[in-house]
Amino acid sequence: MISLTSSRLITVALLVSSLFTLSACEEKQANDPALQQSVATVPTQEETIRQEETVPQEEAVSAVPQEETVPQEETISTQQLPPEAQQTLALIYQNGPFPYDRDGIIFGNREKLLPMEPNGYYREYTVPTPGAKDRGARRIVCGGEKPSAPERCYYTADHYLSFQFILDETARPDETTKP
Repeated sequence: MISLTSSRLITVALLVSSLFTLSACEEKQANDPALQQSVATVPTQEETIRQEETVPQEEAVSAVPQEETVPQEETISTQQLPPEAQQTLALIYQNGPFPYDRDGIIFGNREKLLPMEPNGYYREYTVPTPGAKDRGARRIVCGGEKPSAPERCYYTADHYLSFQFILDETARPDETTKP
């Protein structure tokens, strides 16, 4: 079943209204020769395809709207992370124990600020905030098949409003030393 929010309902209503208005205008134009000459016509789908075929390949690519892309990643080294984040990162590579029950849960990337990956790829971990009475806003989000051996990690100090890619992950243990 499709769930529609109020903003989606408004969008659908505007689209339907626009279609009816466009249809009425086309009908009026078809019946009035004066309007046929004075109103610029919208190219048909066939005309658009013919025009696209005549456009050089480079121009055709630029004319196609690009999909939403992930913003350029900011980076931070492990040494630049707050000490609490360095400790959390070390716990991730040790596979815990974690101080918060929600550490290690799936991060859905609903904000789409991280590279798109299949659901379940990212996990989130709390970075304690000194003096905070709750979990605070700081998190580390890591992605990969194995939670204790992530392929990449990100730090957010503002509860998912922005992310920094963690570089120089010196906290990562050598694969040969794992039991």
